[in-house]
Amino acid sequence: MDDKFDVIIIGGGIAGCTSALLLARAGVNVLLLERAEQAGGKNISGGRLYSYSLEAILPEFAQSAPIERQITQEKLSLLTVESSITLDYRHPEYDRGATSYSVLRASFDPWLMEQAQNAGAQCLTGVQVDALVQENGAVCGVQIGEDRLEARVVVLAEGANSLLAEQHQLIKKPQTHRMGIGVKEVLALPRSRLEERFSLENNQGAAWLFAGEAIAGKAGGGFLYTNNDTLSLGLVCNLSVLSHGKNALPQMLENFKQHPLLRPLLKETELLEYGAHLIPEGGINALSSPFGAGYLIAGDAAGFCVNAGHTVRGMDLAVISAQAVADTLTTALQKDDFSAPSLAAYQTHLENSTLWAVLKQYRSLPDTLLQNPRYFAEYPQMTSDILRELFEINRHPAPPLRKILWKHARKAGLMTLFKDLVRGVRSL
Repeated sequence: MDDKFDVIIIGGGIAGCTSALLLARAGVNVLLLERAEQAGGKNISGGRLYSYSLEAILPEFAQSAPIERQITQEKLSLLTVESSITLDYRHPEYDRGATSYSVLRASFDPWLMEQAQNAGAQCLTGVQVDALVQENGAVCGVQIGEDRLEARVVVLAEGANSLLAEQHQLIKKPQTHRMGIGVKEVLALPRSRLEERFSLENNQGAAWLFAGEAIAGKAGGGFLYTNNDTLSLGLVCNLSVLSHGKNALPQMLENFKQHPLLRPLLKETELLEYGAHLIPEGGINALSSPFGAGYLIAGDAAGFCVNAGHTVRGMDLAVISAQAVADTLTTALQKDDFSAPSLAAYQTHLENSTLWAVLKQYRSLPDTLLQNPRYFAEYPQMTSDILRELFEINRHPAPPLRKILWKHARKAGLMTLFKDLVRGVRSL
């Protein structure tokens, strides 16, 4: 293998593999390095891919990619200790460019890396990059043990735990309230039984998000995605509040699985995979500059992820950032200019993309919705109490709905309730 490349990409996730694919298509001499034994080997994200961004690069990719199920059922649940309130929205299949799929990254990422290799990219797995090589203030390669590989530019797509970028002070160390940690299990369940329990047919799939008692009233929530014959189940909790809890996140997951809503759905499942994963939650206000002399930062490593409560978006944004990487570097290679002013075009491409519009839309969410414990503890309980009074029938006449609502609104505090409602709506 040569020791000089046009571009070296660190990280074989969606951002890294898509960047390699697009650059190889453009005739760029690109090397991708992944520390796991295979692409996706260290990625345990929840598992939902919105297709529009990848569809623009690989039309009809779902015909050959190892996707699981097309999502046709959206569920949102508020949990208390003993009850649940669920919004269930079932819809027909969306058009190809507007649908979403459940995926298992351990199988999807190797497929995506293969597409990059077919386009001409060199991809190596099981390779740990120890440091970046810098000369005259610019990144110009990577250090692997005693070996040094040179590049005209390096793309960091390491994921949320971007140790190299932090080590070389390319990004600031994230604050705990700007980061979440997720824990996930993959549970085996025979296909016929899975479809019966979740009322699915053929290749239909469900995406289910939970808040409230899912994580003991902390900022964050739970998720469940149906795959072909497995379930992806997990929790995401903000790091800043996790240390104040009585239970660690793994114990919270066990408690979550025993909730009356979840327990019947998880009967007779078999644990296949378990792991934890950092998730950037700071949004646009927490971003560091994603470019500099000789380097670009893409995907989760740059903080391009949004947890909007009703959906979590990271994979589609990673693809968009990869497109911006490719557009920036093809021009920089033509000019043979990899200075910071030249690579600043990356920021322009990002700001003109859907990615930036999404980040701007939810810019206030991390400091409002995700930092207010009332959304995750008091309001789910209040909603449950209202519905219990509405549906519980005994020998005493039930009060009118308006009186039930008024009683609980006053108990919560009218001004507090109004302010939280306004802030919650604005953040979304």
